[in-house]
Amino acid sequence: MSTAIDPEVERQEILRQYRRLLRTAKPALKPGDAKLIKKAFNTSLEAHKEMRRKSGEPYILHPLAVAQIVVEEIGLGTTSIVAALLHDVVEDTPWEVADVEREFGPKVARIVDGLTKISGVFDYGTSEQAENFRKMLLTLSDDVRVILIKLADRLHNMRTLESMPRHKQLKISSETIYLYAPLAHRLGLYTIKNELEDLHLKYTDTEVYEELVTQVRQSRTSRNRFIKDFVQPIDDELKVQGFKYEVKGRPKSIYSILKKMRKQNITFDEVYDLFAVRIILDVPPEQEKAACWQVYSIVTDFYQPNPDRLRDWVSTPKANGYESLHTTVMSRTGQWVEVQVRSRRMDDIAEKGYAAHWKYKDTGVPQPESTLESWINKVREMLETNNSSALEFMDEFRQNLFVKEVYAFTPKGKLIILPDKATALDFAFEIHSQVGLKCLGAKVNQKLQPLSYQLHNGDQVEILTSQKQRPTEEWLQYVTTSKARTRIKDWLRDDRKAKAEDGRFLVEKRLELLEIEVNPENMNRLLAFFNVSNLSEFFYRIAIGQLDGREIVQDVFKDGELPRLPSRLEPRSFDHEVQKVRGVNANMLVIGERTDKFNYTIAPCCNPIPGDDVFGFETDKGIDIHRTSCPKAVQMMSNYGNRIVRAKWTEQLELAFLAGIRIKGADRVGLVNDVTRIISTSLKVNMRSITMDSNDGVFEGQIMVFVNDTAHLNRLIQRLNKVNGVMAVERFDS
Repeated sequence: MSTAIDPEVERQEILRQYRRLLRTAKPALKPGDAKLIKKAFNTSLEAHKEMRRKSGEPYILHPLAVAQIVVEEIGLGTTSIVAALLHDVVEDTPWEVADVEREFGPKVARIVDGLTKISGVFDYGTSEQAENFRKMLLTLSDDVRVILIKLADRLHNMRTLESMPRHKQLKISSETIYLYAPLAHRLGLYTIKNELEDLHLKYTDTEVYEELVTQVRQSRTSRNRFIKDFVQPIDDELKVQGFKYEVKGRPKSIYSILKKMRKQNITFDEVYDLFAVRIILDVPPEQEKAACWQVYSIVTDFYQPNPDRLRDWVSTPKANGYESLHTTVMSRTGQWVEVQVRSRRMDDIAEKGYAAHWKYKDTGVPQPESTLESWINKVREMLETNNSSALEFMDEFRQNLFVKEVYAFTPKGKLIILPDKATALDFAFEIHSQVGLKCLGAKVNQKLQPLSYQLHNGDQVEILTSQKQRPTEEWLQYVTTSKARTRIKDWLRDDRKAKAEDGRFLVEKRLELLEIEVNPENMNRLLAFFNVSNLSEFFYRIAIGQLDGREIVQDVFKDGELPRLPSRLEPRSFDHEVQKVRGVNANMLVIGERTDKFNYTIAPCCNPIPGDDVFGFETDKGIDIHRTSCPKAVQMMSNYGNRIVRAKWTEQLELAFLAGIRIKGADRVGLVNDVTRIISTSLKVNMRSITMDSNDGVFEGQIMVFVNDTAHLNRLIQRLNKVNGVMAVERFDS
């Protein structure tokens, strides 16, 4: 049933919201600002006059609410208020960006343009959505206000999600948790991040959400009483010592309570830090650090602290600029309580994140903001150097949003902040790309460590380089930062190109010797003979010696049936067409039977062999077979589920597959001999390569062998385990 709309009531409501916006913004307004805001409000009101939201209310209430969040909860100024009021006009009305620029200047126009670019809804798993996302980040590096207003817009949409149909609620909520909450976290907007997470839970898991809200509400009275008793002695002492301060008790967000319950497998009553006590000090900037430690000392005079739970972000702020001193202490009733001590400035930054930095920028106090600035510069660099697909980029970026940091030092004591789990190789690339590319290893705290060494807080790292060092594919497994990954990929790509050129030269010389013309037809005959799909791959393999140029002989170019090289890993083909594969009974791909309907290739990232659990992944050239435990499996399944095909092996013909074995043990004379004898004689396994490395009486080796299936491989592993001195044998993905 529709209720009659009263235009006068609506007009009054719009005016009430507009006046509230002006009241909130008033303290920060400069002369002429109120006039500009009024003009933006009237423009937006006029542009949206015929429009209504899904809930039935006039559309103008949405831009007003977004502007209100921008001022009140993020603390931005006039430019952002104007942009927030106009954020939908270019998208939804005849207005163009040029009109906005003419009326409100280039700054506002640039922000509105940025907001318009990222209005498309995200369908994650599609490259279009990832492209949208990349555009959004380009605007982030251009002007952070774009993202901050976008977050305010998203927050208001989430607060008013009730009127949306169910499928939209789920879509918008998933997108929020996938992207916007991590972004709010990274920009230091903790309050907004918490609310976005809670609202996501409210719409995706309503029952659990309602239940937790009720439990938190029921425990409110006892919680308030507890906080009052807990704070009393601290309060008295702070007054005696003459501090100006405020004490807040804040409950944990619903989402984080649930996360804790699930992670630790505990009930609501067992979540000990349901709330934190925050002590906010009004002190001049130069006394902040000393004052925080003084208050910490007062708190621990009354309550016993948990030594493992002291977090000092006052001396080294988090990368998003967050500063605070956290300690967890034991209350008299036997409950752990988190106490956070910070100055008013630190609290502003914790609540309002990036926006608050601007407020303190001109106070002449050295700002910790440099960490956040440097993060934004890193995003900029990541965007400029990144040539991976938009989807890969998005994945990588999201990983960087929630990441913890590790703090390491150069030999001269310069602090380098890297994401958690970063390695010595990441550290080298952080210093300089050239240092990274020539990195041999590192001395960490005076001790020699390999490239893959994971850094710990406080490590002092000296990078060792050599002019002879060259990056390998394996390096990509050792790095976590996108800077290092991009530089390595670029180098490998250039190196491959250079090698392919060398290979081309060798092939052309060989053909000259045989007096055979270099033309496309002859080149195609070579590709067919060597069973390689394209020329650059062929030249590359010739250059690295994987294919032997001496096998190029006159016979290859004679008319008639082409001789074929017996290839160990010749691409075999699938048994049924995909239609049948996806039919009711035959939704299983059968691998290993010789038919010519479908080309398939064994994926080099995980080298599956018969007996492994596998799945097929459709590509332009056919189907790649991966192990279900392949490191890339999760990403493929989540981003391209429609291209996944179930697969199994048939009874295997005598075919050989490449597998890697890693072997460790105590070094002794003759050990390598014993290992190779078992491989080549007792099980008739062909070896492709073997590397052994001995250090301080311990050896580690990697062997690439050709086997028929997993049973064959397992028998080999069992035999190797029995060799005197061998401690561990395991399969690895080459």
